[in-house]
Amino acid sequence: MKLTDFKVLTFDCYGTLIDWEQGMITALAPLTEKLNPKLSRDTILQMHAHYESTLQAQTPTMLYSQLLATVYKRMAEEWNVTVSWQECVHYGQSVKDWPAFEDSSQALAYLKAHYKLVILSNVDNASFAASNEKLGIPFDAVYVAEDIGSYKPADANFEYMTKMLAQRGINKSQVLHVAESLFHDHVPANRHGYKSCWIYRRHDQNGFGATMDPGEMPPVDFRFNSMAELANAHRKS
Repeated sequence: MKLTDFKVLTFDCYGTLIDWEQGMITALAPLTEKLNPKLSRDTILQMHAHYESTLQAQTPTMLYSQLLATVYKRMAEEWNVTVSWQECVHYGQSVKDWPAFEDSSQALAYLKAHYKLVILSNVDNASFAASNEKLGIPFDAVYVAEDIGSYKPADANFEYMTKMLAQRGINKSQVLHVAESLFHDHVPANRHGYKSCWIYRRHDQNGFGATMDPGEMPPVDFRFNSMAELANAHRKS
């Protein structure tokens, strides 16, 4: 199997193209700075992952910006910190400030010349639009949780993408799904018959950060530690 076997790359965005962990840590600072003793970065991220994934399963139609506001509220309650709802809402709107990984834009610009590029993301349209400005790439299609009415790793998200791509004459054999999160993306991508490429952004860190533990390691067809590595591998092929 070679990277050149595919016509379409479908991407997770947050954690893969956008550095959501740094974005979260920065935006959560007004809350976490109130804690004594201080918590580690990974402890904060794992608590965020727990509340985020729980709410996504319980309230699948809630807009991501609103869901993040509720995550902030739940974390404050966990830590016995009093916060206003406006503080929660402010956090929910922080996605627009989350930074892109340094290699994302350049790698996407290169890949755009060789593939159709598609987004499958657990956000709302407004949040992604702000992130897309940072990436600077016009994607061929954008499928977000707001459109679908559920959040990955729910089957509905990959079913929606499969249906939408099929309407454009694209079948699964032509698609490589590119993502960092094993929990949100690689487990369901495997379940739905997609070949996958793991962008292992956390290769030099322990644990799963802002994503839940996927349990058993799902099979992946390619693995790179960055988007730059993916682009360079394609150049060599």
